[in-house]
Amino acid sequence: GSMTRLAGVSKSLAGTEGIHLAIATIPPACASTPHYHVNCETAIYVVKGTGRFLTGRHLEKSMEISAGDFIYVPQDSVHQPVNDSTSESLELIVARNTPVEIVVEFDAKTGTAKE
Repeated sequence: GSMTRLAGVSKSLAGTEGIHLAIATIPPACASTPHYHVNCETAIYVVKGTGRFLTGRHLEKSMEISAGDFIYVPQDSVHQPVNDSTSESLELIVARNTPVEIVVEFDAKTGTAKE
C-alpha cells in the first residue's frame, strides 16, 4: 500500500502502557493495503482530504469519508482507507488502545490473511 504512518505516542517513543497515537497519510489516488489489527481497537479522525473507508472480509462495505469524520474500527476488522482525490493527500489521526499494534495484511479477493 501507499500509506505512511508517523507515530507520535507509542511504547518505544513514550513508554506508553495502553495507547498508541499516529498520523497516517495516503497520497492522492492511493490506498493502504487491506489489513486488520489483532490486538486492538482503532479510533480514526479524518484531518484532511476525502475518500472511502472499506470494510468487510471482501471489502464489500464502503463508507464515504472527509475532513471532520470519526471512524471506529473493532479489533480483527478488515479495513482499507482509500484516497479518492487526485490532488490532495488523505490525512488521518489514528489512536489505538495498545502501545504496540500487530497488523496483519489481508487478501480481500480470497478472504484470507496474507502469509
